[in-house]
Amino acid sequence: MKIVTQEEIDGHTNATIRGAIEGVLLSAAVAIPGSLLLNRRWASYRALPLPLKVMGTVLVIAPCLSIQAERRGLEFDRAHWTGAGKSELDREAAEEEARWGALTTKEKIGDWATRHQYSIILGSWALSVAVAGSIISRDRHQTLPQKIVQVRMWAQGLTIGVLIGAGILTHSQRQAALQRRPVDHSWQALLAEQAREKEARRAQSNPSNVSYPL
Repeated sequence: MKIVTQEEIDGHTNATIRGAIEGVLLSAAVAIPGSLLLNRRWASYRALPLPLKVMGTVLVIAPCLSIQAERRGLEFDRAHWTGAGKSELDREAAEEEARWGALTTKEKIGDWATRHQYSIILGSWALSVAVAGSIISRDRHQTLPQKIVQVRMWAQGLTIGVLIGAGILTHSQRQAALQRRPVDHSWQALLAEQAREKEARRAQSNPSNVSYPL
């Protein structure tokens, strides 16, 4: 078990803070100008109360802050992995890359959709809100509350359809995984790597015991 030093803790904290700042700046660079543009060109958006506009901006910035902070923290951890654990993780990454290269285009699309299904669901909801809002906003016979209800209903309907599709895709992926589930021998590779490291350290600490061929 590796003992984490205070320097590593501080480095991880700094990397996480740096990622949070990056997430805030990048998302704010999109959310704030977008809000200003909507406020200038869309009368229905201008009619919204200021707290609701601020909440919409925060709903864009907050997830980006969290995601980028976590990404930077994980990058810092990976950069400081050492020993048998790093060797095993590198081996697993190489196997995953080889598996991905062996997939067909259809299988790659299904695999990507399975791993990013929550992002697809959220993106579909946001896209449906934008499309439905742009269409319904042209109806002059409805009040603003009625338009909001209509947009919400359309967004919910599309999101339910996406959820059903994601459930079907996840089920089919799980069935395929059960049929070809590999046996996990990573613990054997990890033990073998640890044994090699012990032998290397023993040889370095006792150079006189190392025999050389004549």
